[in-house]
Amino acid sequence: MWEGRAQGVRRDITALAGAGLDVAELHAAAIALVDRVVPCELTCWASMDPDSGAISSMTSGVNRIPQQYEPVLASCEYTPGEPHTFAALAQRGDTVAKLEDKRSTRLNEVWRPLGLSHELRAMFRADDTCWGGAGIVRTNDFSDRELDFMASVAPSIGAATRVAARTAARRTGAPAIVVVTKDGTIRSSTASAAQWREELEEVAPGRFAVMLRAAASGARAGTFKARVRDAHGGWILLEASELVSDQDFEAAVTISRASGQELAGLLLKAYGVTAREQDICHEVLAGQSTAEIAARLDISPYTVQDHLKSLFAKFGVRSRAELVAKLS
Repeated sequence: MWEGRAQGVRRDITALAGAGLDVAELHAAAIALVDRVVPCELTCWASMDPDSGAISSMTSGVNRIPQQYEPVLASCEYTPGEPHTFAALAQRGDTVAKLEDKRSTRLNEVWRPLGLSHELRAMFRADDTCWGGAGIVRTNDFSDRELDFMASVAPSIGAATRVAARTAARRTGAPAIVVVTKDGTIRSSTASAAQWREELEEVAPGRFAVMLRAAASGARAGTFKARVRDAHGGWILLEASELVSDQDFEAAVTISRASGQELAGLLLKAYGVTAREQDICHEVLAGQSTAEIAARLDISPYTVQDHLKSLFAKFGVRSRAELVAKLS
C-alpha cells in the first residue's frame, strides 16, 4: 500500500515538473500531495542555493507558523550545533532524519510551545546536488513506513525543484518546458514551447525535434546544456535533466533565451582564454579590484595585471570597462 502511494505521488510530482511552475508553486502543490500520506500540523519547505546550501525561499502548508516564532526558527538554521539543520543534512548526504536531540533550540523554543514534539526532515536532491528540503512537524511520532515514503518521493521532488528553479531564473524570457521520452518524443509541454519550435524551425525544418532528441540523449548520460543559434544571430539555451518517475525514462527540457552570463562562457572559449584568465574574467565581471582579485586567487597584483593585458589583447579592448561590455 505504501509503495503504491509513493508511486502515485512520484507520478504526480513528475507531472508538476512539466507544468512550468516556479519553486513556491511546485512546493505548495507537492505539500498537498505529501500531506495525504504523511499528515502534519505544520510544514515548511525550503528551496536552497545548490552551491552555498543557504535557504533561498520558504513555502508553508495550510497552517502557517505563528509570526513570533519565525525569527527563532530562521536563526536556528544558521546556529552552530543545532541538530539536523537543512545545511547540515545536505552536507552529510542524508535524505530523511527525525529530530530526537532534546537540546534542539527549535524543539524547545518553537515546537514545544506550540504543543508539537516531533519533526521529520527530508532533503530534495537531484544528481547529488541538494535543491531543497522539507520540515514536517506534528504531535505524534513518525513511523518507519512514513520515513520510507519520504525517502522514496524525495528524489522526484528534488528533480522537479531543479526544473522549477531553472525556469524561475529565466521567467522574464518566457521559457518553455518540454517533457520528452528517451527518443525525444514529446510527452507534454508548456504553451510557450510553440514559440521556440517556430524559432528553431526557422533555422532549419526539423531542428526542434533534432534538438529534443539530443537533449534527451544528453540527459540520459547525466545533464545536458547547449547554446544554439537562432535564425537572426541570437542564442537559445537548452538545458535538460532526467525526471525521477516510475514510468520509462523522461527528461524535462528547458528552452530559453541565453543570458549574457551564459554567453560569457562561450565567448571565453571562443577567444582561447586560459583557465586562469577565465578566473580573472569572472572576478572582473563581479567588480573586484586588482588587489581583491589577487587576494581571492592567491596571486600577486602584478600577475593579475599580466593576465589582464593578455585578455585585453585577445578581445581587442583597452580597459576593464570594454572587457566587461564585450562579455555582457
